[in-house]
Amino acid sequence: MEVCHSTGENKMTAQVIDTSTELIAKLQTLPAEQQQQVLDFVEFLVQKYVQAQQPQQPPEKRVPDLNRGEIWMSDDFNDPLPDEFWLGEGEV
Repeated sequence: MEVCHSTGENKMTAQVIDTSTELIAKLQTLPAEQQQQVLDFVEFLVQKYVQAQQPQQPPEKRVPDLNRGEIWMSDDFNDPLPDEFWLGEGEV
């Protein structure tokens, strides 16, 4: 890590402060509507990169037979659908 000899700060901290100061100065020159657009974009970037850095939790394990008997399927489930269905004609 490089340290500025005149101030004793590390150069990375000084660079971040300079960038922040420049960003704020330029932001203040924009009309309110464009300032809102900048804010929206910054919030998008924060959301995008903060979520990417957070470790993802493994999905919950599936429980076999959790809903056994809760659903049913009609006897004709696998039968072909009539042409009327595919052509959008009449009631099916």
